[in-house]
Amino acid sequence: MGFGGPPRGGRRARRGDVRTAVLAVLADRPLHGYDVIRELEQRSGGAWSPSPGSIYPTLQMLEDEGLVTGQEQDGKRVYSLTDAGRAELQERRERAGGADPWDHGGVPEGFAKLRDAGFQLGAAAMQAARTGSPQQLDEVTGILSEARRKIYEILARA
Repeated sequence: MGFGGPPRGGRRARRGDVRTAVLAVLADRPLHGYDVIRELEQRSGGAWSPSPGSIYPTLQMLEDEGLVTGQEQDGKRVYSLTDAGRAELQERRERAGGADPWDHGGVPEGFAKLRDAGFQLGAAAMQAARTGSPQQLDEVTGILSEARRKIYEILARA
């Protein structure tokens, strides 16, 4: 997976994990959909950033089942956990041994920093692609090739 996916050895969230995760973040406070996504990414140390395509249908399903309620506030639909939702979350946590879905053995130290550095490097390369001269593009390509080679050298030492 790329920098946006889980760290090496990680996994994509299963449907039940998404459901449990949404219930867990809503147990703390009411949130709208994008806040749920941001909260899950933060709690996972950046290792998991669920898509709107997984979060919004889950919120709708939980609302249909009476586990969350949704209310319009300032033009956004804000979701809150119901008592039934709290009971389901408790049951799911007990089955998982108390672990939350984003706790997959922990995020390796430095993963978020590495991912952010990779995104920043990619952004700089794209800026060069959009605005650089042919000579600058050749220089940037050389730097990126050298960086890739050095990363593989570091991994080969492990």
